[in-house]
Amino acid sequence: MILEKIANRTAHAGIIGLGYVGLPLMVAIASAGFRTTGIDICPQKIERLKQGISDVPDVPNSVLAPLITSGHIQVTTDFSVLEALDTVNICVPTPLCEDRTPDMQYIVAASEQIAQRLHSGQLIILESTTYPGTTEEFVLPILDAHVNKKSLIQSLEVGQSLEVGRDFHLAYSPERIEPGNSTYYVTNTAKIIGGVTPRCTEVAETFYAQFINKIHTVSSSRTAEMVKLLENTFRSVNIGLINEVALICDRMDLDVWEIIDAAATKPFGFMPFYPGPGTGGHCIPVDPHYLSWKAQKYQYHARFIELASEINNEMPRYVVEKISDALNLQRKALNGSKLLMLGVAYKKDVGDTRESPALEVIRLILDKKAEFVYHDPYVSNLSLDSKTTYHSKPLTANLVQSADCVVILTDHGVVDYNWLVEHAQSVVDTRNATRRVQMGQEKIIKI
Repeated sequence: MILEKIANRTAHAGIIGLGYVGLPLMVAIASAGFRTTGIDICPQKIERLKQGISDVPDVPNSVLAPLITSGHIQVTTDFSVLEALDTVNICVPTPLCEDRTPDMQYIVAASEQIAQRLHSGQLIILESTTYPGTTEEFVLPILDAHVNKKSLIQSLEVGQSLEVGRDFHLAYSPERIEPGNSTYYVTNTAKIIGGVTPRCTEVAETFYAQFINKIHTVSSSRTAEMVKLLENTFRSVNIGLINEVALICDRMDLDVWEIIDAAATKPFGFMPFYPGPGTGGHCIPVDPHYLSWKAQKYQYHARFIELASEINNEMPRYVVEKISDALNLQRKALNGSKLLMLGVAYKKDVGDTRESPALEVIRLILDKKAEFVYHDPYVSNLSLDSKTTYHSKPLTANLVQSADCVVILTDHGVVDYNWLVEHAQSVVDTRNATRRVQMGQEKIIKI
């Protein structure tokens, strides 16, 4: 029954969590013709979405609004709608606790809401990044704990429970969203799918095939969970490697950017990664810790992964050292200096500040009693704590000239770096944004 409803696109699809992952997914599903309901616990977000206003840059209002107006997408804070849904994608945050262990509260909350309304034929898919075993060892027991309740077995004989792979279906399919990537997005990025049972995999594969160009199934949900962690740990480790190479090149008075460009001419056996002020976004600073934590449960210490994280986490301090060097050349100290932070997002041309290394650099320079202003065309307001909110300043000649040092923390493409260097007293470039600047190279210090 569920396969037929999916194939003819009469299935009612749902998404829990309408952020950077859930909102693009909801739009993709609705655009394929499914009636789609999005659920989020933030009333303000829901009200904006009802008006066709997107919080996610990758989902333009011009795409979202017609789907809202036509009724293909409905949004709500009311979890009771789960009773009417045939498919449910869980796209909630998976942060780390202060001790760097997985914080599962959002997955727990979503799973419990589904469990209270679980019904025969339903397909549940977890997309949130997590450790291997979460779907089978964590989500499934929550669902199983409710299946004997009479309210959940209306279509079965009293006393008969719902069985995964027979009566309902559970799978894991890791999100592969990269904010700001205009080349690869939901529908043209291959989807990894691993079900708790082969039947679960089949149903999930049929669902995703309706709106995803390429599907790749794996043997289990645990395998699919590990795929996601491998992808992001691969990036974390290689970024850690190139950051360490940058530190070595600095000691040797070599240009690490020139060296990377030269190495990248090799058509095999090398993939370029680039140094920076640290790692940011939800994935790279967080996901490797999920794998490291899980490895400890098997009496294995993931030394390589943790070392890469340690190197990446130290990069903001290295940036502050470079700022101090730039100020020393002007016979100035960090204490009392005015710094212009150019870009606070974690990557270029997006407004996402999650885990942005720029925030740690700012905290460190404030500890040194420096003053700062910032400009970011994508981030209007910035809060480092609950007490103070900073506002992006217009990038004017006066703003640049009045700064003792301009620190390029995010290499947004809309900035004229030739103009910037011309007006700046000194520049610390953490992203090689000034690589094409012809005049004023003597003002620039790179990492």
